[in-house]
Parts: sequence; structure tokens; C-alpha cells
Amino acid sequence: MAAGTIEERLAKLEEQVARLQVEKGCATEVQWWQKRFGAFKDNPYYDAIVEAGAEYRRSQPTAADQDAEDVSPGL
Repeated sequence: MAAGTIEERLAKLEEQVARLQVEKGCATEVQWWQKRFGAFKDNPYYDAIVEAGAEYRRSQPTAADQDAEDVSPGL
């Protein structure tokens, strides 16, 4: 086992990971979901798809939906 406290070993590992991220370009890379964010902005087809999905879900009620209707609003 390596010498040093857990805190020292962890600090060394964090330094190594940070260095590797910089070398590989991972540290500044944009996440995949950030690249896709807003891809369907102002797209009428997307809005139609969302509405069709909502309509389908409303046509397929579940027991949880029934339980939600049984609860009085405002409680």
C-alpha cells in the first residue's frame, strides 16, 4: 500500500485526473446534452410530437392517475 494519509493520496489522484483531463481536452469539453440543448427550439414538428405524446398518455390512464384524481386539491 502506498505511504501517506488518505487525504494526501486523494489529493495526488485528483491532481493526476485533472492533468489527464486537460491533456485529453475533457476539462473544457461541452457535455453531450449541452450540445443538443435547444435543438428543437421553434420547431412546429417537435411541438406536435410533444402534444401527440401527451394525448396518448392521457388516453392510457394508470392506477397512479386514478389515485391522483382521488386526492382533494389544496391538501
